[in-house]
Amino acid sequence: DGENDPEPMYVVFTRTGNRVFVGDRANDRVVVFRARDFSVEATIPAGAGVFHMWADGRGTQLWVNNDIDNTITVINPRTLTVEATIELPADLVAMGGKPHDVILDAEGNNAYVTMLGFAEDNDYLLHYDAHTFAELNRAPVGKDPHLSLTFHNEFLYVPAQESDLVSVFNRHTLELVAEVTAPGAHGAGMPLSGQVFYTTNLPNGGTDGIIAIDLRSNTVLGTTDTPYGVPHNIALTPAGDKLYVTHSGGASDKVTVYEIGADYLPTYAGEVTVEFNPFGLSYVP
Repeated sequence: DGENDPEPMYVVFTRTGNRVFVGDRANDRVVVFRARDFSVEATIPAGAGVFHMWADGRGTQLWVNNDIDNTITVINPRTLTVEATIELPADLVAMGGKPHDVILDAEGNNAYVTMLGFAEDNDYLLHYDAHTFAELNRAPVGKDPHLSLTFHNEFLYVPAQESDLVSVFNRHTLELVAEVTAPGAHGAGMPLSGQVFYTTNLPNGGTDGIIAIDLRSNTVLGTTDTPYGVPHNIALTPAGDKLYVTHSGGASDKVTVYEIGADYLPTYAGEVTVEFNPFGLSYVP
């Protein structure tokens, strides 16, 4: 419990300490659970408007976007302390921008943040040094952008729902490498093996609800219908043989499950009934 009724947003698992971190937007904090039994270990203060968050593969940093006070809270998952609070670029904030999605590379050297809310026809992608917290690069992207990457290549995948595309950037320079048409592209995920990027077609009622994109050719491999609308966020098993999707909305209580075969296309395998408005999710091995 907090001062306000808890409002869970996104969830991140780290092998460091075998912990599960859950952002609580209503109380400006991150709640830390022990993965072995989901008992509460600690709470960590964050900024106002806790939203997307991500930890690097080594579990050295957890970046938490705060979209009300326009900051990023950097947490040490080992010590459960706040290492830094990063102010978003003042020029972009003055244009109406707010931090949205965030991802770190596996080594924990680079962090990437999207900002949205601009009156112009594009939003923005920012590249940070994860050690100095300095902004290194920025690039315009499609509207309502999210993020995914794999350690098997040097690219960053940015689905943009309102622009109906997935943009592919060089992670070091933010040079645009390719664009793939993908209607309603929102959720973002890929297995550790990194052959395929999966995104969700959030607004289309479940038709073509999951889109699979080949990373070698940057072309659409195929689509899979989902039995419920608003396919939102994605989690995969480390082996990439199962994929899970939350179906968000106040009256929704479903997470759907898919098996992934040799063709890398998800096949519907079942569903799990959860509480209302399932949102973020993470796979805990």
